[in-house]
Amino acid sequence: MFKTLKHDLPASIVVFFVALPLCLGIALASGAPLFSGLIAGIVGGIVVGALSGSKIGVSGPAAGLAAIVLTAIGTLGGYENFLVAVVLGGAIQLLFGLLRAGIIGYYFPSSVIKGMLTGIGIIIILKQIPHFFGLDRDPEGDWAFFQLDGENTFSEILNIGEYLQIGSFVIGLTGLAILLIWDNILSKKAKIFTVIQGPLVAVALGIIFYLVTQDNETISIGKTHLVSVPVPDSLDSFISQFRFPNFSAITNPQVWVTAFTIALVASLETLLCVEATDKLDPNKNVTPTNRELLAQGTGNIISGMIGGLPITQVIVRSSANIQSGGRTKLSAIIHGFFLLISVILIPNLLNKIPLSVLAAILLVVGYKLAKPALFKKMWDLGWKQYVPFFITIIGIVFTDLLVGIGLGLLVGIVVVLIKSYQNSHFLHKEGEDIDDGKIKMTFAEEVTFINKGAILNELNSLKENTYLELDVRNTKFLDYDIIEILEDFAFKAKQKNINIKIISERGIVENPDSIIEFFKLEPREGKPKKIA
Repeated sequence: MFKTLKHDLPASIVVFFVALPLCLGIALASGAPLFSGLIAGIVGGIVVGALSGSKIGVSGPAAGLAAIVLTAIGTLGGYENFLVAVVLGGAIQLLFGLLRAGIIGYYFPSSVIKGMLTGIGIIIILKQIPHFFGLDRDPEGDWAFFQLDGENTFSEILNIGEYLQIGSFVIGLTGLAILLIWDNILSKKAKIFTVIQGPLVAVALGIIFYLVTQDNETISIGKTHLVSVPVPDSLDSFISQFRFPNFSAITNPQVWVTAFTIALVASLETLLCVEATDKLDPNKNVTPTNRELLAQGTGNIISGMIGGLPITQVIVRSSANIQSGGRTKLSAIIHGFFLLISVILIPNLLNKIPLSVLAAILLVVGYKLAKPALFKKMWDLGWKQYVPFFITIIGIVFTDLLVGIGLGLLVGIVVVLIKSYQNSHFLHKEGEDIDDGKIKMTFAEEVTFINKGAILNELNSLKENTYLELDVRNTKFLDYDIIEILEDFAFKAKQKNINIKIISERGIVENPDSIIEFFKLEPREGKPKKIA
């Protein structure tokens, strides 16, 4: 693992700068102590990173849980009571892992996963534009469409002109230029530019800019536009920031409801993120999902025990890790140690980082997730791919992650049902263009009630004096609903002088007295048996 340190160390620095404001912002948006977000980021990096089987996934507090946390803290009567639910939620996740529930993530279509990545990329861009211009009224973690101050994602952007902060914009624009030049030009010129990452240079320049321009009223950056890490006065004040669960609340049914909600939502977000990061991974590693649930459960138990927010694997940090060249789990672990060390040793220095510089870093991350070329690629793949893709994006941008994914999945299922209706009721039909009255219809391997309408339309369209040859030799499953349709058609066929010939595993029969009785003798599931 340490052979890849030259890749993982620079990547961990980028992930650290991405994670730091998000940990604080999500805690603020959740109505929790700021330090709780940092605890979750540290545990997500060090503990979950060490236990996880994912090489490039990074865990920490997730914006998708902010609304749940905000509501639960008030409902349960305090943060300490809420921590009990976090611990119990982690234990339930361990149970999910032992029950091998990790397979759930594989049942989401690729178009929905790509839509999720693109939607998150668009949200990152939209949410960081105000911070880039110095409009920092909302925390970094407030990623809902309707924001805490009553504004929405788009109205917040329209307010930029009224609240533009010149200094933030200047250093944000400078940082963005550094990132683009570093990534597209300098990194290809010399090896040193791949070891020292552009985000580190941009952040360092941001700190210098803040210090140099403090006395300049025009371009100075106020403290409300900087990172805000809690600064302890002493070791005792640092330790006092940790909160511990009040286990006397464990008998409260609402605590258990919240715990199960956290476990379910966190597990689903994690599994979807795992699926997405595996698709982004240039080395195409496959993450063991059940092990991931065990790692996340352990992380949530530890985070809850010491006052941290609930943890999931997070696509923003994970994609930043991949884009920065991370190769192994070492980058996630190191980023956790960076969070821990910096909070203890250099909180004052961290509080001199302009938020607009960090916004520039996230803008680049967002663009790489939502490249215009991907939209064209999905469009070229046809409507079965681009419809779920676009619906997922729209749902994520205008609601939240899980709702958007649910809408995309629902549309994907509808697409499958439509195509099943159109195509799977028979393999092919022969003789329709030959004027001899003979038609051959071959049923598919599986024919279900979904195909009732299509088959009924085909049968009803047959003309009088037709000779229908129905081949069911390849059919492994024939729904009883279809057999009933055939039984009704056989009655009508006599009136229209239509002869029916059925070719099956047990032989050939013409105009059977009862199609239902005939198919009772036919094996409909599993490998067909030869019947003499």
